[in-house]
Amino acid sequence: PMPRLYLIEGEQPNAFATGRDPAHAAIAVTEGILKTLPPDQLRGVLSHELAHVKHRDILIGTVAATMAGAISMIANMAQWALIFGGAGPRSNDREGGSPLGGLLMLIVAPIAAMMVQMAISRSREFEADAGGAQISGNPLSLASALRTLERKSEEIPMEASPATAHMFIVNPLSGGGLARLFSTHPPMEERIARLEGMVYGQGASR
Repeated sequence: PMPRLYLIEGEQPNAFATGRDPAHAAIAVTEGILKTLPPDQLRGVLSHELAHVKHRDILIGTVAATMAGAISMIANMAQWALIFGGAGPRSNDREGGSPLGGLLMLIVAPIAAMMVQMAISRSREFEADAGGAQISGNPLSLASALRTLERKSEEIPMEASPATAHMFIVNPLSGGGLARLFSTHPPMEERIARLEGMVYGQGASR
């Protein structure tokens, strides 16, 4: 079905899709992307978002976020139970457990769950790039659009929260180093290389 279309006020060129399934989908683009991209590149971006809708990536992302949140909440509850539940040295000796090991697991579990959630989000972006290239029929136009959008997202700030940043075709929030490990988007150079590889072949020199 034809998704509902929305226009977002703002100069940063960006776009996102939402909706639990194709019958309840919507695609939103910013004013900036309409001013910045030529028609063929805009077609590639919209095809990327249509691929998200087709693959039900919003539903997949919601399930992953819910599971990560549930793990974090359980770990938080277990941490308070460990603190106030009388888990002293004697009780741990009887149970054969280590309070330090238990506390470490409570810290590591939510971090691991978040990393899995981010990895799922990054994999869905790769799939949406490939699907968008097939829908538009021009992987190079989408690659050029991504290159432009990344540059403009660094030049033009956008009011976006970390809770919604994962929805956009390019991350509206900048960050590098360790932040990449927890990024919802794969490295842009790898996304572009994969799209160009669909035309020139993986590893082929242009």
